[in-house]
Amino acid sequence: MSIKTMTKADFKLFWPTFSRIVSDQETYAYDPNINFEDGYKLWCAPPKRAFIYERDGVVCGSYYITPNAKGPGAHICNCGYMVAPSCRGRGIAQSLYEHSLSIAKEHGFKAMIFNNVVATNVVAVYLWKKMGFQTIGTIPKAYLHKSLGYVDCYIMHKEL
Repeated sequence: MSIKTMTKADFKLFWPTFSRIVSDQETYAYDPNINFEDGYKLWCAPPKRAFIYERDGVVCGSYYITPNAKGPGAHICNCGYMVAPSCRGRGIAQSLYEHSLSIAKEHGFKAMIFNNVVATNVVAVYLWKKMGFQTIGTIPKAYLHKSLGYVDCYIMHKEL
């Protein structure tokens, strides 16, 4: 297993996972028709830092970390995580989270927040609760799920 800083060449290898997850319209509020360049900027452009997870030469997932706000709010970070469908159920999301937690602490962040966790994404909600996140708010019908229609989103927070 290897988690390293993502390059544009790495994002090209990650692109099939990214584009599939976005086009599935189940977890990320990104344009389902996003192109490669816009996807790269969205996931990797500063101030974001993106990382890639590889196992046995296979790109299994990625995450980004970024300040959630600027100025007086820059001490709280936000992260996004994606795991390739073929690699799910192997603890990869948890490994990505643990890596991001280390990076967050290393950069002096005091808390981590997820602004838009789709409530029907039960695997993610379960993992974040298991990792100590609290749901601090619910945004009613905030996400247009491809098959379920409008569903709630959670704001989840954890002090570091």
